[in-house]
Amino acid sequence: MALENPGRRLSGEFGQGARIAALALRILIGWHFLYEGLAKVLDPNWTSAGFLAQSRWILSEPYRWVASDPWRLWLVDWANIGALLAVGLLLMLGLWTRGACLAGIALLTLYYAANPALGGYQFGSPEGSYLLVDKNLVELGALVLLALLPAGSLIGMDRLLAARGKASKAAPAAQPAYRHAVPLEENRFEWSFRGPAGRRELLKNLAVLPFFGGVVVAALKRHGWESFEERNLARVDAVSQASVRTASAATLDDLRGLAPTGRLGNLEVSRMIVGGNLISGFAHARDLIYVSPLLKTYFTDEKVMETLWLCESAGINTAILRTDGDTIRILDKYWKRGGKIQWLAQVYPRVEDVYGNIESAIDNGAIGAFLQGGIADTFVKEGRMDLVERSIERIRSRGVPAGIGGHALATVRMVEDSGVAPDFYMKTLHHDNYWSARRPDQYEDVVSNAADNYWSIAPLETAAYMGGLRRPWIAYKVLAAGAIPPEEGFRYAFENGADFICVGMFDFQVVENVNLLNSILNRGDLRRSRAWMA
Repeated sequence: MALENPGRRLSGEFGQGARIAALALRILIGWHFLYEGLAKVLDPNWTSAGFLAQSRWILSEPYRWVASDPWRLWLVDWANIGALLAVGLLLMLGLWTRGACLAGIALLTLYYAANPALGGYQFGSPEGSYLLVDKNLVELGALVLLALLPAGSLIGMDRLLAARGKASKAAPAAQPAYRHAVPLEENRFEWSFRGPAGRRELLKNLAVLPFFGGVVVAALKRHGWESFEERNLARVDAVSQASVRTASAATLDDLRGLAPTGRLGNLEVSRMIVGGNLISGFAHARDLIYVSPLLKTYFTDEKVMETLWLCESAGINTAILRTDGDTIRILDKYWKRGGKIQWLAQVYPRVEDVYGNIESAIDNGAIGAFLQGGIADTFVKEGRMDLVERSIERIRSRGVPAGIGGHALATVRMVEDSGVAPDFYMKTLHHDNYWSARRPDQYEDVVSNAADNYWSIAPLETAAYMGGLRRPWIAYKVLAAGAIPPEEGFRYAFENGADFICVGMFDFQVVENVNLLNSILNRGDLRRSRAWMA
C-alpha cells in the first residue's frame, strides 16, 4: 500500500493549482522574513530605535519605553531578529508551518500597531500606505490563509514528517515492499523512504532547500560579508598621510555619555548642535557636482527624522535648519511622532520682505532665529544695517533669542559698532591648514567665495576679537566642509573661544561625534582663554 499524501484529501476543494500557488506564497513570505532577519544581523548599525520611537498609535508608550533604554532596546532588537529568522526559516522549509504562521502574524500585528496606515499616523515607509492597508497588513492576511490550511497539505518538512509518522504506525504486514527489511537499532531514526516512490516524495518535500540557500546568498550580497578591499584598502587622510581604518560606525550601544549643554538666553542647548547643510543638500563639495543630489537622495524625510532621533538619543537637543517648506513639513511630522528636538532657525530676510521668513520660522515652532551668514554678510557689505537691525528687533519681539550669522569678521565688527546687540553670534571658525584651503591667488572676500573652499579668513584674528565679546558664540564650518578631521576641528573651535559648535553629520556619525565632544570637553586639557559665555 502506498503512503497516503495528506494533501490529496483536499483534492476536491483544494486542487493542484491552488496548492502550488499556496506553496509559492509560503516560500515568498518565508524568503521575506528570513531576508529581513539576515539583513539586520549583517548590518551593525541597524536598530529598531527610530521605528519604535516614532510610533504614534495605541502602543506608542510601550514602544517608546523600549526605545528609551539601550538595554531594553538591545533585547527587543535581538528578539525581533531571532523571530524573523525563525519564522522565515520554518516557512521556507515548511516545518511547523502553522506555528510559524501564527508567530509571523503576531510580529506583523506588532509592526502594524507601531505605525499603522491611518490618517495622521503614517510612518512614511518606502512601501507606502494606502488608507488602512500597508504591506504588513497584506502579508498578515496571507499568513492567516496559510495557517488555516490543513497540516501537511503543502510540500515541505511537515508533509515529510507526517508521511513518515503514518508509515511507522502501520502494521508490519501492511508495510510496503520497498521498506527497509533489516531491523533497526532501538531509538535509531528511520526515514521510511526506500524505493522510487519514497525517493520522489522525499526529494519533492526537500525541494525548498535551494530557496533557503538563495536567500542567504542574496542577503550576503546585499549587505556584504567583509571583502578584501574593505579589510585592506586605506582611506586617505588628506591632511597628513594614508592611514588604514576599518569600515565601522558607532551605534547607541557605543555612546559614552550624553552631549553636555549650555545656556542660550533662557534655553538649554547642547554644546554640539546638528547642522542642516547636509540635510538640505549643500555639500560645499566644490567641483564634485554629484554630491548635493546624492545627499538629497539619501536624506529622505524618514532618514532626516532618524538622524534627528539619534541626535536626541545622544543628547544633541538642538538643530540648526533653514526656514523653508521642507524643514517645516519634516519637523511637523517629527514632532507629531513625539520628537522633541529644538529648532534654531536660519532665516532669510529680503529687502522686499524683511519679516516674512522670520514669521514663518517662529510661527512653525522655532525656539530662536538668526540671520543666515550669507544674508548678513551681504547686508553689511552693502551698508544696509537698517535691515539687520529690523530683523533682530522682529525676532526678539516674538520672544525668542535673536542672532546674527556671518562668514566675514567684518560683519561681526560692524554689528557691534552699530549697537545692534544680538543675543548670540553664528560665526565661522576653522584653521586654514587643510589641503583644499584657499590659495593666495584666490579672492579674499568670503562673501564672493567663488572657489567654495574657505569660510573663515584670519581665524586667529577672529578668535582674538570674539574673545573680547560677552555674547554666546556658535562656531560653524568648524570642519571646513569635511576637510578637517572632527577631533581636530572640534578642539580648535572650543580652544579658540566657541561656546557651541554647529556640525553637519550623517546618522552614522552622530554617536562618534558626541563621544569626541565629551572626550574633548571632559579630558581636562582644553587650552581655552575665553570664558564660557553660555
